[in-house]
Amino acid sequence: MAADSEQLILPVGFHEAADLEGFEPGANAAAVAAVAAREPGPLFLWGGPGRGKTHLLQAACVAAGRNGEPVAYLPLSTAGLTPEALQGLEGMAVVAVDDLDAVAGDRAWEEALFHLFNRTREAGAPFLAAASAAPAALPLVLEDLRSRLAWGLVFHLQPLDDAGLCRALMDRARRRGMEMPEAVANYLLRRISREPAEVFSWLERLDRATLAAQRRLTIPFVRDLISADGG
Repeated sequence: MAADSEQLILPVGFHEAADLEGFEPGANAAAVAAVAAREPGPLFLWGGPGRGKTHLLQAACVAAGRNGEPVAYLPLSTAGLTPEALQGLEGMAVVAVDDLDAVAGDRAWEEALFHLFNRTREAGAPFLAAASAAPAALPLVLEDLRSRLAWGLVFHLQPLDDAGLCRALMDRARRRGMEMPEAVANYLLRRISREPAEVFSWLERLDRATLAAQRRLTIPFVRDLISADGG
């Protein structure tokens, strides 16, 4: 995250590995295209856990950062973060506010977000936000903030279907330098939770296990690892 000498250095950051190329859109192609377009104005993403909200916000920041542009990514669920962290961010090329529902109902936070929204709008900078619910359903006390959040594009992110999750798993494996045949990916997905966090956690385990054993990813190898885990 970039910061100039006048700006508060924020105690949060984003993963450089997050990018749009590594995101399996599934039914969310319109949302991905909107993030990529980086149009001035607000864009709001909402949905349950594992839908890709954080990945898309961070990908917008990564794309701008690769061009040397200053960006700000703020997960509002971060412990110790205060409304003062929003000061001076209108000069950023991209402002991405995650976990907005974590501060819903807190008037100080809502007023700070309202003013940040207006400042970024005046500056012509993209303002991206994400939460677990749509603006209309958030327990906000500041109705003006609710209306601002709904001004622009609002996308309800959908979970990946089985085919999309399989493609995402195989692509993540490829980006790690692992060859995961489709049959292996489907075998794994039939035997573990379909929650993306769990799926990609297993990918990390498989990566470590194949390196340690100097083995390729095969169904017997995955079966043995799942058995050893008690699955």
